[in-house]
Amino acid sequence: MREYGPIWSVSDANSAVRDLVENSFMPFWLRGEISNLVIHRSGHVYLSLKDERSQIRAVYFGGAAAVRELQLQNGALIEAHGRLTVYEVRGEYQFSIRTIRPTGLGELQRRFEELKRKLEGEGLFAPERKRPIPALPRAVGVITSPTGAAIRDFLQIVDRRFPNLPVKIYPAQVQGTGAAAQVAAGIEFFNRAGNVEVLVVTRGGGSMEDLWPFNEEILARAVAASRIPVISAVGHEIDFTICDFVADLRAPTPSAAAELVIGRREEMEAAVDRLAKTLRRAVDFRLMEVRGALDRLAGSACFREPRHLVQMRGQQLDELQLRLTAAAELAVTVRRHQLEALAGRLHILDPRRQLERGYAILTDREGRPVVSVQGQRRGAELSARLVDGTLELTVR
Repeated sequence: MREYGPIWSVSDANSAVRDLVENSFMPFWLRGEISNLVIHRSGHVYLSLKDERSQIRAVYFGGAAAVRELQLQNGALIEAHGRLTVYEVRGEYQFSIRTIRPTGLGELQRRFEELKRKLEGEGLFAPERKRPIPALPRAVGVITSPTGAAIRDFLQIVDRRFPNLPVKIYPAQVQGTGAAAQVAAGIEFFNRAGNVEVLVVTRGGGSMEDLWPFNEEILARAVAASRIPVISAVGHEIDFTICDFVADLRAPTPSAAAELVIGRREEMEAAVDRLAKTLRRAVDFRLMEVRGALDRLAGSACFREPRHLVQMRGQQLDELQLRLTAAAELAVTVRRHQLEALAGRLHILDPRRQLERGYAILTDREGRPVVSVQGQRRGAELSARLVDGTLELTVR
């Protein structure tokens, strides 16, 4: 018998096929209808994906929680991201899923990101435009389905903590076509009425398609334009919508929204008690300070021996008067000596002293002094001031 090469084992063949398949295909998205769905107790999910002509086996390791969260079952149309692998034990190739989503989610996600970028660019998500939520509003407006679980959870919290708080409900469709417009109309209604201090937009959890009305631009703009602070409580804690980003505050659940609106009575009472104790301590401390000051004053010399204090102050006043008198006399003496010195200097500089020695002061008719013969013409009239009078002179 002629041999054409080495003889492989089945395992070798399956291993080679696995290497070939897994190294030839990059991860990709695969769309198909679920069939033969099995959620194993290990947490792994086994299923088949099919279309009109073919099917392929698939495995989603650790995907039980995601499948249950999305409420997937046989017949559901999904999109899965993963890669082709080979299960060597049976020599079967399969699709190993890494991410799973309902069909159409990719388009919704694209629209979500597009609107998010647009509104964020306009500043609708900016923290500085967020308004504070009143600590204890006089009335609350809730926009939601009147028959949904969200309003029941909200009212239960309010009834248990603050049963007398007025809650005004605007009934609105929260899923499907026209839901976003109805919720936006509710926000505009309360803003016109002005009878509440905070608004809550809420609904229970669901798929991205179920929550889509809260990702529409008409609702986002209504929330941004509201003069009344808005709390968004849409879906579960893991769900995020455009409404959450635009609202003044996001609550993870309707129940959490109720607690954020009304606060906790126990916490408020405890805070009031703490403030009362702090005030009492402050008053007691101030009274202790005042009492100590009074005790010190009562024990001072002023109260023990008032006559002696008056006498001591009188003696101090006498001493001050003597010192003041001596200082005044000294100042007068110094000023007198200074005046006498100035008078002596003025006497020495007095022009009349020079005239007594035989000198005269010559001036012309305009009173200007004549200090030289130069410039004096014949017949000019001058005046000569002497010690005892003035002579009128004529130049010859």
